[in-house]
Amino acid sequence: MTGVAACFGSVSSIKALWETRIKKSKEDLQKQRDLRDKAAVGRLTGAWEDRITLAKLKERVYTEEGRLILRIEKEEWKTLPPALVQIIQLQEWQLHRVGLQKIPHFIGSFENLIVLDLSRNAITEIPKEIGKLTRLRELLVSYNRVNSVPEELGCCENLEKLELAMNRNLDELPSQLGNLKKLFHLDLSMNQFTEIPDCVVSLPALEWLDMGSNQIQRLPDDLHRMDKLHTLWLQRNELEYLPDNISRMRSLDTLVLSSNRLRDIPGLMEGMSNLRFVNFRDNPLTLEVSLPDANAALGEEDDDREMFGRDFMHHYINESRKRASGDMYTSVLNVTLEGAPESAVSL
Repeated sequence: MTGVAACFGSVSSIKALWETRIKKSKEDLQKQRDLRDKAAVGRLTGAWEDRITLAKLKERVYTEEGRLILRIEKEEWKTLPPALVQIIQLQEWQLHRVGLQKIPHFIGSFENLIVLDLSRNAITEIPKEIGKLTRLRELLVSYNRVNSVPEELGCCENLEKLELAMNRNLDELPSQLGNLKKLFHLDLSMNQFTEIPDCVVSLPALEWLDMGSNQIQRLPDDLHRMDKLHTLWLQRNELEYLPDNISRMRSLDTLVLSSNRLRDIPGLMEGMSNLRFVNFRDNPLTLEVSLPDANAALGEEDDDREMFGRDFMHHYINESRKRASGDMYTSVLNVTLEGAPESAVSL
């Protein structure tokens, strides 16, 4: 009887264990089904969200002068969705004041891009994939938070216009940017540069350069290599002197040097016949020079503009020479008098 009871108990235990395993297996299967269903719903939801986002983006695509342009302004787009690659034929992005924090890595897929204008956002970096945009002509990333530029940007062989103004912490450029043979317009103003980068001096087609409001202390000795440069903005820097080779910049017609620490104007600048506009305002120049009364006929606004302009520069150089000649004459006279007999001096 005892053996029968033991056998019955053993069978009951096995049955209970088996039922527990079956129940757990069913529960696991149900969990897997739930997860698959949830994933399917998620994919479906994601697909619908992508469709909605893509439709929203397509509403902001315009055609102007034969170009397909994505234009968004004053909306919130902190990131751009991958669905955007479905409009791969875009030739321009114009995204202003949308809070964009990052240029997507899939930017390299947009090989037809000619203009990439992302000014006034919150972008912190330019991805290396930018180098794949070999048709790009304009890259405008001013008023962002970019603190470095990738060397791959030097692969954008058709780039003509680059604007990186007001990124605050930007203080250097990769040497590879010197490969941009077609770049003629460069804006690096309102950053932290202490000198004009060598790669900028090497740009063969550069015509317009703004490096105002930086911390530039001196100009490069080979500044004259920028032989096509016609406009140079250097206002609000820390320049204390100008190198003589600035006079060898034959194409230069606009030079802004206001609010620096200049003490003098090189005499050789008098020969810069192409220089039409120059501004020396708010510099601690050694000589106090005023323009002749001939400028009295000018209007108040013109007079204010010319007070430290081209005419002022020529007048300053002439006055500097006169005073230098007078000082030299005085020095020679003093030496002569010191060497003469006392009786001769008294006569």
